Amino acid sequence: MTAYMINLVRDVTDREALERYWAAVGATYTGVGKPLVAYTPFEMLEGEDQPVWGVVLLEFDSMQQAKDWYFGPAYQEVRKLRAGAQDNIALFAEAGFVPAALRRPPDGFVPAAVQPAPAP
Repeated sequence: MTAYMINLVRDVTDREALERYWAAVGATYTGVGKPLVAYTPFEMLEGEDQPVWGVVLLEFDSMQQAKDWYFGPAYQEVRKLRAGAQDNIALFAEAGFVPAALRRPPDGFVPAAVQPAPAP
C-alpha cells in the first residue's frame, strides 16, 4: 500500500545548514521516493496558532520502503546536515481510509491536554 512521508517545517533557525541538506537529500530518495510537494505555496486552513514555514510530501510504494529509506544509512547521514537547523513534525502515513467506527489513536498516544508541562 502506498505510504507518504509528511514533514511540516515549523521554523528555520539555520538556513545555510538547511541549504546543504537540501542540496544532498534528493540523491537519497531518487528511485525510491517520489517528491509530491517540497516548499510549494500552501494555505493554512486550521491550526493558525501552530506556525508552518514549509511542507514536504514524499510518496513511497509501501510503508516498509519509506522506513527503509528514512532509517537507512544514506538518509541518516544526510539528515545530520539539518540537525538543529529547523523545527519540524515528520510522520509516515499509509494511503487509505479507516471507517469512523474503527478510528483509534496510535499506540502510546497521549493527548496534549494531559501531557506534563516542560520543565522550566
